Amino acid sequence: MKSLIKDITYIQTGLFAKPAGFGELVYLQSKHFDEYGELHAVLHPDLAADGISEKHLLKDGDVLFAAKGTKNFAAVFENHNEPSVASTSFFVIRPTDKKVMPQYLAWVLNSYTTQALLKGQAIGTSIPSISKQVLENLEITVPCIETQKAILLITQLRHKEKWLKQKIETLREKQIQQQIINAIK
Repeated sequence: MKSLIKDITYIQTGLFAKPAGFGELVYLQSKHFDEYGELHAVLHPDLAADGISEKHLLKDGDVLFAAKGTKNFAAVFENHNEPSVASTSFFVIRPTDKKVMPQYLAWVLNSYTTQALLKGQAIGTSIPSISKQVLENLEITVPCIETQKAILLITQLRHKEKWLKQKIETLREKQIQQQIINAIK
């Protein structure tokens, strides 16, 4: 079934704030994520909760979409960290239809085809930006939950395969270097 993102989610922009280095909330920014949209930083509360609206607090399963800059990615927020808010670098996409898994939505947004389509509609020259309207009007295919789970499992296994290949290559390189060193001695 095809759906516009705006018909199956609620989308809001992140919060503009200046982190103070201490506080009750984590202020999530693009710099906290690697190029695959995975958190790569240890997060510490760095924003005071005073004056922050409840609507900006992230919920488990919210999809963060980095819409500004050249590194566009989607990541699913998992609420096992401190209470958090997203910066204005992100759109917060909250699925409203139980027929779409947040992880599947992030997968669709991260797919090569979707990324190419969104980048083609980005505006701005120095800092390209994907507008909320472009994101809302993106049409995606939403298969049944079982198919979504299968897609996510295949993707997870593919990532593990890539990681294992890289690990094998690193170990092979060490082995060859050690053999060369042994031959020299």
